[in-house]
Amino acid sequence: MACTSTPVPCEIPEVVECRGERFRLFLDAATLQQRIAELGRQISQDYEGKRPILIGVLNGAFMFLADLMRYITIDCEVDFLKLSSYGAEKVSSGQVYELKKIDADIRGRHVLIVEDIVDTGLSMQFILERLKEYEPASVATVTLLHKVEATQVDVPLDYVGFRIPNKFVIGYGLDYGQLARNLASIYILDDNP
Repeated sequence: MACTSTPVPCEIPEVVECRGERFRLFLDAATLQQRIAELGRQISQDYEGKRPILIGVLNGAFMFLADLMRYITIDCEVDFLKLSSYGAEKVSSGQVYELKKIDADIRGRHVLIVEDIVDTGLSMQFILERLKEYEPASVATVTLLHKVEATQVDVPLDYVGFRIPNKFVIGYGLDYGQLARNLASIYILDDNP
C-alpha cells in the first residue's frame, strides 16, 4: 500500500497515511528550508577557504544533502555511503551494516558527515570510527533531526537542524519501509489516530 495524502496543489496536507498508520504534520517544507539555509550559511562561514567534502548517508539524507549544498556558498564536494540499521521497522535494530563505502579519497580533507536523523547514535559512531581510518584533516557532523531522548551513544553533533521527541517520523527523505521519502514535509506518528 502506498503512502497517501490528498493535498490540494500548493497546500501541505495536515495528515498522511503510510502502511496503514496515520501521521500528522510536524515540520512543514518552509520551516525545513529556513533552517537548512541557516545551516548552509553557518557551514559556509566555518569552512571558508577549506573546500569541504560532504558525505551523505544513504538513503535518508539525500534530500537534505541536496538542499543543504544549495545553501552552501563555498566550494564543496559530495560523496555517499550507505548503512542499514532499520530495515522496514520503525525502531533501529541496534546493528549497523555498511552497504556502500565512500569513493572519494578523504585523506587530509575536511569532511562533513550529513545525516537525516540521529537517534541511538550507533550509526554515527560507526561512521566516525570508519572515516577516521582514512585520516581526514577533520570530521564534523550535520544532522537534520536529533532524537535526544533516544540517544544511547554520545557522539559529537556539530550542526543540528531540529531536536525532536523520540517518535517515529517520515517524509523529506525519511522512510517507513522505503515509503514516504517523497513527502516535502516531515510527519510524526499520530498517537491519537
